[in-house]
Amino acid sequence: MKEIESHSVEFKRHWRDEYLKILCAFANSNGGVLWLGVKNDGTFIGLENVDKLLEELPNKIRNKLSITPSVMLEGTMDKKVIKIEISPSDIPISYNGKFYVRSGSTTQELQDFELLRFIMRRQGVSWDAMPSDVGAEEIDKETVDKFVEMAKSRLSISKADSANKILENLELIKNGKLTNAAVLLFTKEPQRYFLNSFVRVGRFKTPTEIIDTVEIKGNLFEQVEGIIKAIKKNINVKFEINDIERKEVWEYPITAIREACINALIHRDYLDSADVQIKIYDDHIWFWNPGKLPEGLTVEMLKKEHPSKLRNKLLAMVFYYAGLIERWGTGTVRMAEICRNWGFPEPEFKEESGGFSVIFWKDIYNEEFLEKMGLNERQIKAVLYVKEKGRITNREYQRITCVSKATATRDLSELVKLKILKRFGRGKKDIHYVLMSQKRANNELNEPKMMQEYE
Repeated sequence: MKEIESHSVEFKRHWRDEYLKILCAFANSNGGVLWLGVKNDGTFIGLENVDKLLEELPNKIRNKLSITPSVMLEGTMDKKVIKIEISPSDIPISYNGKFYVRSGSTTQELQDFELLRFIMRRQGVSWDAMPSDVGAEEIDKETVDKFVEMAKSRLSISKADSANKILENLELIKNGKLTNAAVLLFTKEPQRYFLNSFVRVGRFKTPTEIIDTVEIKGNLFEQVEGIIKAIKKNINVKFEINDIERKEVWEYPITAIREACINALIHRDYLDSADVQIKIYDDHIWFWNPGKLPEGLTVEMLKKEHPSKLRNKLLAMVFYYAGLIERWGTGTVRMAEICRNWGFPEPEFKEESGGFSVIFWKDIYNEEFLEKMGLNERQIKAVLYVKEKGRITNREYQRITCVSKATATRDLSELVKLKILKRFGRGKKDIHYVLMSQKRANNELNEPKMMQEYE
C-alpha cells in the first residue's frame, strides 16, 4: 500500500468507537478514508472480526453521525482490511454534540468562534446577516437619511418610507431586531455592542517609534470618512494651479486609499477580537484587517478578475447601493489599476498575522519593489544611493558596491535599459546617472493607462 496518513487518510490497527470523531472530521472537511487493519506506515496486518465489523459499522456510523459511508472489504485472503470512505458533507456533522475537522493528518475539535464560523460557512449564513440583540429603536435616522440620498441612483426608495421600513426592505431588520450589519451601519455607537468595531490609525517613524495615533469610531460610514481624514493629516499634499482652479495632489492616490479602507471594513472578520489597523510610514501605508481571504481565493487572484466571495454580504450590499464600491469583488483590481495609472507601484496584498493586509508604497524606488523587478543587491544599493544623493557616476558605483569598472558599467547599462536610471553627459568625466521620473518609469514598466482617477 503506497498511501500515507494525511488530511484525508488515516490508518488504524482495529476499530474503536472513538474513531467516529475521525469520520466526523472527514465529513466536515474534504472527505477521507479510514483504513482498519493497517499499521501507521500503511502496512496491512489484517483484522480478525471482519464480517462482524462489515455488518455493524454502516449502521453505527449512520446512527451516530447521520451520514451514509462506503464500507468495503479490501486486502488479501490472509490479511483482510476494511476501507471506510466518507464524502464531504454539505451540512455540519457532529459526534456526541461536538464538531471536528481535519488539520493536516490530525483531528481537531472546533470550539467557540471557530465553531461558529464553521457552522455559518456550511449553512451559507454570513455573520452580518445574523440578528443582534439590538432593537430597531436604536436606528439613527439621520444616517438612514444620508444613505437614502447616497443610494438614490442605484436603489428605488420612497422618501415616504420610514427608516424601519427601509431597513426591513434591505433585510437589515429581522423580527424587530437589527442584524449585525444594521448595528454597524445605522446606529450611533456600534462599539457599545461590538467592542472591536473600530479602527486604529497610527503615524510611525519606525516599527517601534509612534508619532501619532487615533481611534476611529462611530458607524461604518463615519469610519470611512474618519480614516481618510486621519490619513490625509499624516501625508503630504501639494497644490497645482490650472487657470483659476487649485487642485490638491496628495502623495498617494486617495481613491485607492479609500478602496483599501472600505475593503478592510466590509471584509474583516468581526468575530475576531482584533481591530482594523492602519500604519503610516515615511515611504508606505500598511492596512490590516482580521480575517484571511475567503476559501477559494488566493492573493495571486486579487489583481485580476476573480469571483466575488463575500464574508459580510449585507455590508457589501449597502456600500454598493451607497455608491461607495463598484461591482462586488472588484476593489482589489481597482486599487491596482488606480495605482498604475498614477505611476505608483501596484499595492501589495498579503495574508499575515491571521488577517489580510494591503501595502501602498510611495514610489517604485524602494528595496522590496526593486527586488521584485530582478535587480541584484548592487543595483538596489545604487538606486537607493541615487534616490538619496540625486545622481551617481561609474566611479561612485564601483566605490559603494566594491566591483570593477566593467561590472559597474554592465550594471548601470541594465538599469538604463530597465528605464530606472537615465544617463546624462558626453565626456567620460561628465557621464552620470539619475533616476527617471517616477511616473514615467512606472508607466514604462507596467500596462498603459487603465482607468481614470476619480475623487
